Amino acid sequence: MKIVIASLGKKETDKVSSVAGRAPYFLFFEDKKLVKTIKNPFRHGGGGAGFSVAKMVADENANVIVAGRFGPNMISALKEKNIKSMAAEDITVKQALEEALTKELKEL
Repeated sequence: MKIVIASLGKKETDKVSSVAGRAPYFLFFEDKKLVKTIKNPFRHGGGGAGFSVAKMVADENANVIVAGRFGPNMISALKEKNIKSMAAEDITVKQALEEALTKELKEL
């Protein structure tokens, strides 16, 4: 399973971003290992960040994305691509990864 976590920074010790579409970074994990970090190219600018992030996550073959909040357009786009979205607030990326793996996070 490939899990993507919206993050405020590039490290597992950084906090989960409170927003999905405008998160500064996305950290990609497979088998509990960080395999890729992407600086969010859609963080700044006009509307449509949620759709663009959903496409990026789908292009990376992710199964789950974790963030503090998701906009309704992003949730819809993720569902179309069969990607689960899970909410996590005020925890580190590492904690969110563990919770996502045990499915304790609230699925949207």
